[in-house]
Amino acid sequence: MESLWHHHPAVRTGTDLSLGERAADLLRNGMGSWPFVFSFLGFMALWAVANSALYLGGSADGQHGFDPYPYILLNLALSMVAGLQGAILLIAAKRSDQVASEVAHHTLENTEAHTELLRQVHAVAQEVRDLLHPGDSK
Repeated sequence: MESLWHHHPAVRTGTDLSLGERAADLLRNGMGSWPFVFSFLGFMALWAVANSALYLGGSADGQHGFDPYPYILLNLALSMVAGLQGAILLIAAKRSDQVASEVAHHTLENTEAHTELLRQVHAVAQEVRDLLHPGDSK
């Protein structure tokens, strides 16, 4: 999944990025998307339904489901994800700040170049005006 800034001339992409930068982009674009949210919700629902069906079905040897109520294994997995989520969000935010900085630097360079070009055009326009109207004092 690509963001619009992948096409911006000032933003490094592809092999210009380090492995960490590519991973941050992948995490941000993956985990920060609706397909991820719906997939995660689907996985949670599937886990609960499958385990509850096995739990309610029961067995003769007293085993109920693959993750006993209240879903201890699922709670452990979610706790580990929550523990990493803060770091993942900070890494993604840091990468987004880096992209914004590259775009801002590019904009500043273009603004400075255009400002100098406008000064030159203004100077030429004044010279042309002075040649066409030598006595005018504007």
